[in-house]
Amino acid sequence: MHILYIHQYFNTPEASGGTRSYEMARRFVAAGHRVTMLTSCGRPGFPVPRGHRRGPVRTAVAGIEVLAVQAPYANEMGYARRIASFAEFVVKAAAVSRQLDAVDVVFATSTPLTVAIPAKAAKGRHRCPLVFEVRDLWPEAPIAMGALRDPLSRAAARWLERWAYRNSAHVVALSPPMADGVARTGYPRERISVVPNSCDLDLFGSGRAERFLTMYPQFAGRRLVVYAGTMGRVNGAEYLADIAAHLLHANDIRFAMIGTGGRRAVVHERASALGVLDRNLWIFDPLPKAEMPHVLQAASVSCSLTIDNPVTRANSANKVFDALAAGRPVLINHEGWLADFIRDTGCGLVVPPADALTAARMLRDFLSDEERVACAGAAALRLAKERFSRDLLADDLRLVLERAFAEAHSGRVERHGRS
Repeated sequence: MHILYIHQYFNTPEASGGTRSYEMARRFVAAGHRVTMLTSCGRPGFPVPRGHRRGPVRTAVAGIEVLAVQAPYANEMGYARRIASFAEFVVKAAAVSRQLDAVDVVFATSTPLTVAIPAKAAKGRHRCPLVFEVRDLWPEAPIAMGALRDPLSRAAARWLERWAYRNSAHVVALSPPMADGVARTGYPRERISVVPNSCDLDLFGSGRAERFLTMYPQFAGRRLVVYAGTMGRVNGAEYLADIAAHLLHANDIRFAMIGTGGRRAVVHERASALGVLDRNLWIFDPLPKAEMPHVLQAASVSCSLTIDNPVTRANSANKVFDALAAGRPVLINHEGWLADFIRDTGCGLVVPPADALTAARMLRDFLSDEERVACAGAAALRLAKERFSRDLLADDLRLVLERAFAEAHSGRVERHGRS
């Protein structure tokens, strides 16, 4: 079947950022399906090619046909500019989707929630089912973060959420709490599937620690704590600088933060003010996903951080699953389903969200116990293989799409037979 996959922020391993859509799509292709990826360019990881002026950028990667409309975006943008980028993508993506030849199923992944609009346009044009993937609880997340403050914008966002689900044959959620959030809108539970973020074992099992340590010898022979990802408002990544400050005199523990985002400058300023910047904590620019295995192989612990807000507890952060795939213990600072399975399996450490001193003591005690670190790493790798393998979860997602297509095709046949 021909799958139209709509993801505004599609990335390949050559760029920084999550590659779930790339990894899923290339497995759909390997299973015999045709995949057209409708995305955006004019952003980090996917710039507009030099000399290109009008129309979508057309390319192919791993058998995936990629169509990228020009809709510039960056994490550093304010809310108004982000909304303008979302709107530009909606208009251009909807126009491009109507020009495609026969599509059998539309698969749209948020965020932003506005991808539902071109997805619905494509569904109507091609008379095929729409499967919608929920990566974050919108609009709960932007409301909780203060991005949607006035009653009108909140009401519009909630209406768009329900409209997106109502027009979907099936909804895929990245965590059980996200599935619960979808069900609370009245969407039928039996039409919701949980397919969490997953582990790329082939990629992260091939890293070489010495490659990273040769480039950055300040980490050689130390226990390295890594944070690799966006430094935005929802992440609260400056918390790691607070932890580092309490461990400044623990000469065997060092911290590396890799990424960008709207609050990177805040993290930098906090680390500098606390006296840890370039002493026991270093901040680096984003690295391509293909380089991250070398970083994680050099790490003793990998972190995933969020601010202390109930809505963030539903997250299914790539950082967690990359660490599992590399066989590295995971540190998080929030409750929720991830905290539950980290405690249940012993694959890492859950520290308090607002007590950096206690978190620092817990981290120091954890890292000083070599057997505990080794057991946590082994548990992480076992989870990656047995519960969160990308191959296994890609099969689950593919079956959702195939079932939606089969049910829609069966319905068309039945209606034709009755006419």
